[in-house]
Amino acid sequence: MKRRRYQGRDVARALTIEDLRQMARRRAPNFAWEYVEGGAEEEVTLRRNREVFDDIALVPRTLVDVSNRRLGIQLFGRDSAFPFLIGPTGFNGFMTHEGDVQLATAAARAGIPFTLSTVSTVALDEVARRAGGRLWMQLYLFRDRDWARGLIERAERAGYEALMLTVDISVYGNREWDARNFAKPGQLDLRNKIETLMHPRWLFDVMIPHGTPRLANVTELLPPGMTSARGASAPLGRQHNPSLNWDDVAWLRDLWPRKLIIKGVNSVADATRAAQYGVDGVVLSNHGGRQLDGAVSPMEVLPEVVAALKGQLTIMLDGGFRRGSDIVKALLLGADAVLIGRAGLYGLGAGGGAGAARAIDILANEIDRVVGLLGTDTIAGLDPGCVRWRSQGRLYKGASGEGPES
Repeated sequence: MKRRRYQGRDVARALTIEDLRQMARRRAPNFAWEYVEGGAEEEVTLRRNREVFDDIALVPRTLVDVSNRRLGIQLFGRDSAFPFLIGPTGFNGFMTHEGDVQLATAAARAGIPFTLSTVSTVALDEVARRAGGRLWMQLYLFRDRDWARGLIERAERAGYEALMLTVDISVYGNREWDARNFAKPGQLDLRNKIETLMHPRWLFDVMIPHGTPRLANVTELLPPGMTSARGASAPLGRQHNPSLNWDDVAWLRDLWPRKLIIKGVNSVADATRAAQYGVDGVVLSNHGGRQLDGAVSPMEVLPEVVAALKGQLTIMLDGGFRRGSDIVKALLLGADAVLIGRAGLYGLGAGGGAGAARAIDILANEIDRVVGLLGTDTIAGLDPGCVRWRSQGRLYKGASGEGPES
């Protein structure tokens, strides 16, 4: 009998993130799916983010009592149930109605932080009021500083514990496959209009009862009548600031009294400078393959950043994580935590809040199994000697020309 994945709609029967991915793909119309799934240009970076995990092998230890496994970590001085958290993803309302609230609620119930995107389709105050839990706020520092100051003050009042500045989007990436779905900004071409009508479950969840989702935090930056999430990309793209620099980080550090994180760092030099500017944490990231095509994977940079800065600031990363074993590999290489993006959206697209919760459960269960098979019972007890690179040639090389030892 030919192998095939689960073809139904019950997220409880999904065994892997890939199962949820396929379920979400069937439910979502092409234009919404392409926004989630696609990358920049030839999608070399997008593929590299997944391929790098195949280049890292695990070395299990045996005859160790692992009957009392615990997966919790300390993250910024507070307990987190698992060594991963929900990273920022925009336009979540196109996956399911009020997707931001549903994903944040799933994270809160699981005991892990949730990061809200600036371009969420539910306002940051509303997410905080309805979801609770540990909330972090991602920030695009657009040209309008008064708007940015107001958003930051709102986040502080709402109780967000960390501010995460995205720094790799001062020039907007060339997402060709996404653009091909539109006849002009905000207007689907005829093929996609017809294709969207073939997804009634999605239509009756997202569009028909509620109308097109709107970007809830950036309305002041958009022209009148252009706050629809489907039509806002072009005018909002013009708000990105190509002059973004380290002075802006200093400005934020003075303004924001809580934990400050920089996301989009992908070199030792930038991570080192972030520490010098008083940043509390970095997220090694290539924006999920959606910005610079041909960029290095964060996993390739991670060992060198850890060697230079471990203990000076919290080191996190994202990019292509689909399995618990992927997350464990990052932890073995020295990461403090992993952010998941698309994996959570696959759950959200497959089954709303229940699907998002299922995605978290799948990853947690896989991590638990991998940790036990490696011969340890805690995340802190993971032995770096349990990881090997298959090919040193794939490692990021620093100025010295030397990569980390295998």
